[in-house]
Amino acid sequence: MKIKKILNNNAVIVLDEGKEKVVVGSGIAFNRKRNDLVLPQKIEKIFVMKENDKLAQLLSRIPEEHFTISEEIITYAEKALHTKLSEHIHVVLTDHISFAIERTRDGIHIQNKLLHEIKLLYTKEFEIGIWAIQHIQEVCKITMPLDEAAFIALHLHTMKPQGGDLRQTLRQTTMVRDMVQSISKRMDIFIAEDDISYQRLITHLRHTLDRLDHYEIHSLDEEMSEIIREKYPHSYTFATAMAKDLLQLHGIELPEQELGYITVHIERLRKAEKKVAK
Repeated sequence: MKIKKILNNNAVIVLDEGKEKVVVGSGIAFNRKRNDLVLPQKIEKIFVMKENDKLAQLLSRIPEEHFTISEEIITYAEKALHTKLSEHIHVVLTDHISFAIERTRDGIHIQNKLLHEIKLLYTKEFEIGIWAIQHIQEVCKITMPLDEAAFIALHLHTMKPQGGDLRQTLRQTTMVRDMVQSISKRMDIFIAEDDISYQRLITHLRHTLDRLDHYEIHSLDEEMSEIIREKYPHSYTFATAMAKDLLQLHGIELPEQELGYITVHIERLRKAEKKVAK
C-alpha cells in the first residue's frame, strides 16, 4: 500500500490494487510522506466505503482525538448490540461527536426534547450513549448532559440493520411523545417515566406506528373491540381524543383495532394513578 495523501498523524489515504482506501493506525503517518509504503504493523483499520471522500475530508478537519473517541464508541456499541453497524456510522457519528465536544467546551448545550422517549424506546442504545458521554468525560475532561447520550442513541439505532432513516425515526419518536402528551393532558395526570404502565404504553405506541408504516394491523375482532369500549369508556374516550390529535398534528389515522389495544394500556395507567392517589 502506497500513501497517496496524509490526512493526519493517524490516518492516510492509500492506493491498493487500484482502489483508494482510508487506513487508520496510531502514528501511521509519522515520518511518512507521499508514495511511501504503509507499515503493516501500524494498520489498525482499513475503510473501503462509498463515503471515503467524506471521511477523508472529516479526518483532515477535526482533531485526531475526536475520531479516536468516535471509533472507540462504535467498537463498544457493536459489541454491546451484537451487530455490525452501517459503514455510514464512521462519518455521521464522528462528525456529531466532534461537534458535540466543541459545543460543550464552548458552554453550548442543546436540549433533546425527545430525551425521555428515546430513553424508553431505544434502551440499549441509550445505555451505550451514557457510556459514550462518560468515556468522553474521561478523555476530554468535559461533562456532557444526558441529552447528548440520547442524540448518540438515535445515531446508533438508525445505523443498525433495518434501523431506519434518522428523519423517520425522529418523526416517529416525536409522534409517540405527542400521543403520550395528549393522553396525559386529557387525563390530567403526571405520568412518571419509571412507571411500568407508562413504559408499556410508550412501547405499544411505537409498535403501533411501526405496524402502520408496514400496513399491518392488530387482529382485534369487532366483538372484542366493543367489549373494551363498554368496559373502559373513559379510557376509550382518551384514546379516541388522542387519535384525533394525531390525525390533526401528523396526518396519521389510527384504525379502530389499534384504539382498542391503546385503550387497555390507558386503563392500566388510570388504575395505577388511582392506587397512587390512595
